[in-house]
Amino acid sequence: MKFESYISKRYLVSKHKINFITIISLISIAGITIGVAALIVVLSVFNGFGSLVTSFLVTFDPHARVEIISQDGYNKEDEISSALKTIPEVKNYAPYVSGKVLAYNQGLTQVINLKGIVEKSGDDIYGIKKDILFGSYHLTNETGTPTIILGLTLADRLQSTVGDTITIISPVGIENVITQLSQPKSQKFVVSGIYSSNNNEYDESYIFTNLETAQGLLGYHDNVQGYDIKLDNINNSSDLKENLEQKLDNNMFSVNTWYDFHRELYTVMKLERFAAYIILCLIVAVATFNILGSLSMSVVEKKRDIGILRSMGANEKSILKIFMYEGLLIGAIGTIAGAVLGYFVCFLQLKYNIYPLDPTQYKIDSLPLQVRVTDFFFIAGASMLLSFFASLLPARRAAKVDPLEAIKWE
Repeated sequence: MKFESYISKRYLVSKHKINFITIISLISIAGITIGVAALIVVLSVFNGFGSLVTSFLVTFDPHARVEIISQDGYNKEDEISSALKTIPEVKNYAPYVSGKVLAYNQGLTQVINLKGIVEKSGDDIYGIKKDILFGSYHLTNETGTPTIILGLTLADRLQSTVGDTITIISPVGIENVITQLSQPKSQKFVVSGIYSSNNNEYDESYIFTNLETAQGLLGYHDNVQGYDIKLDNINNSSDLKENLEQKLDNNMFSVNTWYDFHRELYTVMKLERFAAYIILCLIVAVATFNILGSLSMSVVEKKRDIGILRSMGANEKSILKIFMYEGLLIGAIGTIAGAVLGYFVCFLQLKYNIYPLDPTQYKIDSLPLQVRVTDFFFIAGASMLLSFFASLLPARRAAKVDPLEAIKWE
């Protein structure tokens, strides 16, 4: 063991009596411990809420979407399928059409989104089938009247249940309706199922039906609006987007991921997380100022020891290391203690739900937490970096002590 680290440990832990410098050192350790623990808990909460929000928002959203944005793109729909077949990360993909329509039932009307999908994709891509509360997932047109699936909130607003007939009125060709006094395009649908997801947007305003019926009602004829994509791993969506943008004409096709669908929300959440990280780092920063104070006083107190060490052959670099090690040791103890405390609090919440929530109001019964190892490295790095800078000035002052002045009266 190098003598610098040995002496720094002796200075920190081998005090014969509790003095003011020792108290400040303990306060520094306590401050860093509290700051690191708070950072771990708060960032874990942000992680938990972020993952929860993502799981809610991606309930029926695809992981990625390729949308046709120009008239010429309708003639090159096969290019999308060809490109997707060459990407191994793609698990499933299917065409869709969607648009705003007016739903009418027993004098009640709602402006909603009608989405036409391939029946198989309701399970392979959107996961609608598992969220059916009443009725069954059934979009095939066997009786002559097409069927629809709608959300629980929307069903309540339209006062409809399984087996009811709902009229959907399309805005397609509304100019002809106004000028020629003709009837708007409409279609009767039978409610085959009612779903309930964790996404209010879908529960309140989305109706699903088969692709062919929606194409006719929304004026797409034999064309599709785009393709929804399901991946093996949702985290590969950004790479998929870059890959598809290289293979497809950007003037004809638009590629978006689940993150792009809700970019504003995720941006705000990232800013909040970053702001919390910076603010809580200030707690650690204040604690490290105590390190600066305690080491500065320790340099004054140990001036005689510094002179003796210099006279015994220790150079300025060794004296610098002694006090740097002491400051970093304070930071390391506080960081480790804070990490243990923070993860212990997270464990208690995950195991015993010490902070419950009302599930009728928040849809969850406990404060969500997600512990990430990467957070520990960011937090520990910030804590040790602040401890390093707090130790640097007193250590330099100690290294500049004149040994003759320090021991001339001894």
